[in-house]
Amino acid sequence: MTPVRRLLILAVGVLLLGGVGAWSVLSAADRADEENRPRPGGPAFAAGAVDLDRPGRLVFRNTAAGPQRDRLVSVPAKGATGAVRTASDVSCVRFHAAAGTGVCLQETKVLGRPAYRAQILDAELRTLKSYPLAGIPSRARVSPSGRLAAWTVFVKGESYGSAFFSTRTAILDTRDWKLAANLEEFAITLDGRSYRNQDVNFWGVTFAPDDDTFYATLATGEQTYLVRGSVRARSVTTLARNVECPSLSPDGTRVAYKKRVLGRTALWREHVMDLRTLKSTPLTERRSVDDQAVWLDDRTLAYALPADTRPHSEDVWTVPADGTGAPALLLQDAQAPPPAKR
Repeated sequence: MTPVRRLLILAVGVLLLGGVGAWSVLSAADRADEENRPRPGGPAFAAGAVDLDRPGRLVFRNTAAGPQRDRLVSVPAKGATGAVRTASDVSCVRFHAAAGTGVCLQETKVLGRPAYRAQILDAELRTLKSYPLAGIPSRARVSPSGRLAAWTVFVKGESYGSAFFSTRTAILDTRDWKLAANLEEFAITLDGRSYRNQDVNFWGVTFAPDDDTFYATLATGEQTYLVRGSVRARSVTTLARNVECPSLSPDGTRVAYKKRVLGRTALWREHVMDLRTLKSTPLTERRSVDDQAVWLDDRTLAYALPADTRPHSEDVWTVPADGTGAPALLLQDAQAPPPAKR
């Protein structure tokens, strides 16, 4: 090959690479512009303060396209559907709050690459503490008193439905800032026997009012379990199988959870389990709910489902917790909110 031909091939290669690079940059810019462009007919926003302690208000992550995407917003609990949203300047990819304490899992950039952190917020959304996260945020919960916070991240994989994933779940005491960074270090009693295995994963913590007892999902040996745990004793005990993302009812007697089912139209179905009898009731929501539901009150559950016609957005639905009734739309372009303060 002559030197001139080599130079021509090199020049063509440089032009092609430049074209690919330019196309990638433009495509990324187009996607970013699309996400920052409010959609016609989307929710309306207003400036104002978002306060976690304000009675009668729902606070949640907004998922509508536009400049307020991922912001924490507030609407009246009554008439929430279609209400004008008061938008804060705090952005989260996962959020939960109780008794004036919030946990906000955020995505940031470090040297141009995604990085994640957990922010503990006060009632006025000011950051009290910040903790780096080992992976992609998945679940977040605060105990009823606001004292304990928990979060789960994916350290491998990005979905509970994928064949290969690994999680890390932490519990934080906001009084002394003592952090149990990995529940996999807790002692496990499985089916009445002490258990330890390298494939153990935990996710979906939910707290009892005593600021010690919690429930969560334990996965091991291709099986998932509902576990009851103690923060002080650093231990968990299995209660039932095929339970994921539990959520404890306000009266402490039941857990809502997603149960893996066989079928062409659903991967998980939402159930409610009586903790005294371990008897479960399937709910009337038949779509696959990949969420940790929240109890709006002792009778009503809320959960997020992907929006049918709006990519990268979710809608919040409610359903009675006793297996009756029918699902109803609560919020468009939102993640399921914690219950409003009364």
